[in-house]
Amino acid sequence: MSHQVKSKDTLLFSDHDWDFDMLSRIYGAVEKIAVDEMGLDTYRNQIEVITAEQMLDAYAATGMPLLYKHWSFGKQFLRNETLYRKGWQGLAYEIVINSDPCIVYIMEENSATMQAIVLAHAAFGHNHFFKNNYVFQQWTDASAILDYLAFAKAYISSCEERYGLEAVERLIDAAHALQHNGVHRYPGKHSLDLVAEQRREIERREHAERLYNDLWRTLPKPRARGGRDLNEERRRALLGLPEENILYFLEKTAPRLAPWQREILRIVRQIAQYFYPQRQTKVMNEGCATFTHHRIMTRLHEKGQISDGAFLEFLQSHTNVVMQPEFDDRRYGGINPYALGFAMMQDIERIANEPTAEDRSLFPNFAGKENAYDVLRDAWANYRDESFILQFLSPEVIRKQRLFRLVDDPVEEDLVVAAIHDEDGYREVRRSLARQFDVARQDPDIQVVDVDLKGDRRLLLRHHVVDGVTLEAGDAARVLQHLANLWGYGVRLVEEDDQRTYTTLEAEPAQAFA
Repeated sequence: MSHQVKSKDTLLFSDHDWDFDMLSRIYGAVEKIAVDEMGLDTYRNQIEVITAEQMLDAYAATGMPLLYKHWSFGKQFLRNETLYRKGWQGLAYEIVINSDPCIVYIMEENSATMQAIVLAHAAFGHNHFFKNNYVFQQWTDASAILDYLAFAKAYISSCEERYGLEAVERLIDAAHALQHNGVHRYPGKHSLDLVAEQRREIERREHAERLYNDLWRTLPKPRARGGRDLNEERRRALLGLPEENILYFLEKTAPRLAPWQREILRIVRQIAQYFYPQRQTKVMNEGCATFTHHRIMTRLHEKGQISDGAFLEFLQSHTNVVMQPEFDDRRYGGINPYALGFAMMQDIERIANEPTAEDRSLFPNFAGKENAYDVLRDAWANYRDESFILQFLSPEVIRKQRLFRLVDDPVEEDLVVAAIHDEDGYREVRRSLARQFDVARQDPDIQVVDVDLKGDRRLLLRHHVVDGVTLEAGDAARVLQHLANLWGYGVRLVEEDDQRTYTTLEAEPAQAFA
């Protein structure tokens, strides 16, 4: 604890209460450290003070400032409200939006200390990460997302008035069921253009009509006996197969969807795509924000701008955020991304400033270079969780976090500890942990592989099974039903790996969208 004398003239605040003038002073002090000392580069900040009920509403709309209406958002609101009112669930102190300006929602119930923490965490930590990380730069347009959300809300509202609430609701239900299979995982194949959506709508309709005429309005000719389908390559090229983005495939080629229905599918998948970078960078994003707020609050205390009491309040909150429950703790829910991310950011700083011989051998590029902020900013800009862990996870963090690798082989009776933090095991632990944060391995690899145009127009999908993990049968059947309804014909999903076929699931349209 610092023994520096702090007068009321130097303190940003002296009690829990705050007003907007005080909030402005806190923001200025936080900004000075973030920009001048840490070299952070952020979008403009737009600070919004909201109530608990407004925070619950933001929860329901996935944190977005405006979104189209759907019953699932209301259901989520009621669930969170009930848990909050009964004291079974707390609320986030803030929500931050990847937009330009960057919108930061802060709770009016927060104390002055907590407002300083969330401004440092969200308005500068998350904000810097959103603006500079390459995944967000490739996949999101922060300057256009708010305009696109306004367009999406107005468009769906107009569809409800024209085609009826029930028809729109059924379509969004089906789209939501498939939204995690509605993202492009590789940049460059399909670029996002959020600003031009309204202008391009007519062009997309005209292009789609030409494509549908070619694909669907001519009866297929029977294949000659013993001959090869001469149009197969052209057909697959027109359909763009194989295709992992199922919503994109349906939007472009489903034979029975109307133009307005295709546009709604596009809206749902564009919003799903917007969140895809956040799924790839959970450890890094939260680690960056947590490291930033820890450094800024520490510097405010060292400079005499917050009291010892405020600093203790901060430490208590920070400790709760980065706590990692043990595996046998009732609160255990896997690896806490805040804890792992913060530990790795601190470790990078340690290696840059005070490396050990082990650090110098493993991280020669930056060990002992005394440029920790440069190294951190480079990492925040050029990695995602999987590659960040592979590059920067050190034996020191593995030891402190008590990490090791378990192998649960169904053939064997016992669990096997396959790797610990020794010289050989360290690399295996690092590789295994990185794979756990690889979104490509977390999400099932399901692709549209063919359409039986010569027969019943059945849509064929393949799930490439990894490590023997198949789909949950009940959920798969329900989602497949939504897919069949959107496609308008039967669908078949085959689960297989390189050695065997696990199962085949089929569904027929119960109520096609016509």
